[in-house]
Amino acid sequence: MIQPNDNPKSESRNADYVLPPIGGNPGTSENVTTPGSFANPACIKPGSAGASTFSSPNSTGMPSLPTKTAWDFMPADWTCTDLENYERAEAWQAPEGFTAVTQLEHARLGTITPQMQRVAEREPHLTAEQVRDEVAAGRMVIPANINHLKYKLDPMCIGRASKTKINANMGASPVSSSTDEEVEKLHWAERWGADTVMDLSTGGDLDATREALIQNSNTPIGTVPIYSMIIGRKIEDLTPEIVLDTVKHQAEQGVDYFTIHAGILKSHIKLAKNRLIGLVSRGGSLLAKWMLQHNEENLMNTHWEAICDIMREHDVTFSIGDGCRPGGLADATDELQLAELVEIGKLTERAWRRGVQVMVEGPGHVPLDQIEFNMKAQRQICHGAPFYVLGPLVTDVFPGYDHITSCIGATNAAYHGASMLCYVTPKEHVGLPKKDDVKQGCIAYKIAAHGADIALGIPGVRDWDDDLTRARAALNWKKHFDLAFDGDTARAFHDEDLDVDTDFCAMCGHDWCSVRISKEIQEWASGKADGFDRGKTKKSPGLTPEQQQILEQRGHLSPEEIHKLAAKAKGKLTAKDDSGKASCHSDYVDPDEAKEVAPKETLVQLNTAEAHGLSKNDSII
Repeated sequence: MIQPNDNPKSESRNADYVLPPIGGNPGTSENVTTPGSFANPACIKPGSAGASTFSSPNSTGMPSLPTKTAWDFMPADWTCTDLENYERAEAWQAPEGFTAVTQLEHARLGTITPQMQRVAEREPHLTAEQVRDEVAAGRMVIPANINHLKYKLDPMCIGRASKTKINANMGASPVSSSTDEEVEKLHWAERWGADTVMDLSTGGDLDATREALIQNSNTPIGTVPIYSMIIGRKIEDLTPEIVLDTVKHQAEQGVDYFTIHAGILKSHIKLAKNRLIGLVSRGGSLLAKWMLQHNEENLMNTHWEAICDIMREHDVTFSIGDGCRPGGLADATDELQLAELVEIGKLTERAWRRGVQVMVEGPGHVPLDQIEFNMKAQRQICHGAPFYVLGPLVTDVFPGYDHITSCIGATNAAYHGASMLCYVTPKEHVGLPKKDDVKQGCIAYKIAAHGADIALGIPGVRDWDDDLTRARAALNWKKHFDLAFDGDTARAFHDEDLDVDTDFCAMCGHDWCSVRISKEIQEWASGKADGFDRGKTKKSPGLTPEQQQILEQRGHLSPEEIHKLAAKAKGKLTAKDDSGKASCHSDYVDPDEAKEVAPKETLVQLNTAEAHGLSKNDSII
């Protein structure tokens, strides 16, 4: 007989199997039967000793834990007085007259800031000292621009020791949305659980939109400054002065984190030649074109320290952009993606030496079997800096449903190492998200983040689930819906079939309801938890207008009816021929206006040696 392992909960089991090593218990209840998380045991310790904090067991061949932290990349003018214990604030002496500005610098000095204290309040399983130590190690960031703190910002953290966070993207484009609509979407995203929001506007009044989001948000705001840098100019006209002026302006406005695509190098561009979909990152493709036009290295990389110094002044966090991320499964984990990741690791070290907080952006299309490797390769190469990933999507053939295809990958990514998940909405790849798309994306990613946190064994995160299970077992419908993340939708779905809070479920009916039967077995605990008694059967007060709208929007259209509606819409669009294709893929734009929105550009040659006075056999990359 195979003996149970040394897990205390296994002692009473007479089983012919062995449970894997048990990590933490994600719930605090004593009367549950689950053995606990199968993740690695929690190891929240300062410095490199805490590298395995809330991590998954390694599959065969996975990259090992990092051996270095941000403590290994200190500013050149700091002095270490205790080389054996260098991962402690007491071991370091800052230069005379030094004043800490960033959360990383405060942590290095051993200071607990008000922002760290607030993070500990929001992460009950962590103490303020542990938050400080994780920030000092570079495994956690607190995106809190000192200028944004003057408004409504509620400090939060992103890191492996904390709960998994989600980000919502939004932004106006030349053909869609406005500042007021973006602020409305901001509040909507916060309502449905977004922990941060990125403004990706490429049209309208970018400055006004950014200002409005910063002044109205409780969550950190991120941007991609290169979008503003090229408004009204060609990418080839971009200069270091424009880069630094734009970064400074947005930092002064209060942006909490910047996506800067400094990892893509001139030598990388040739590796994109045979990709199915090339460079899908807007920033990455723009900078690749700039490098080819100028035959120079990426100016974001060569001016990295100058960018760092501006960001340090306002405590803006880096979200180092992955300009070479794969845009389809066939391009995932290729030489180009990994070459850029190695450079991002070097940029992480350079930013830490300037006292700037760092997180790293990761891929968006990765087959399920490659997700663990991607997460753990970044963890090793970037010394544990928080990983922020888009999805990733595990299949490419479900446009219109990519909040689902990516949510599957996102759950795996968070379990294996990602600290923040960038949501994907049903409109991904096909258009800009509307209000309901934002809700659907947020909910999908709250599911992914919460599911991963349970699997990682973060203390207390499953208590919510256990309480809802108790309400469900007691057939206490009101408490069931009160505990649900989206109680309105859950109640609407229930009352659509049965508007009475019965002592059986609407799916089974009275005679077949297994929950009712289990509850009635006297010796069982099921359905008998204190405080969860359902009381008398009662009729629900009727669907609210919002719940009625939920049901109406669900829709029951047949495929034929959907295509009929699509055909009606097609008739309203202007086409040059009988193909039925309109001038613009998004909204109606006449042919001349479409040309202005998307001007025709001359193709840039990959090998431009002759254009630069070199022979055909020479190469600039």
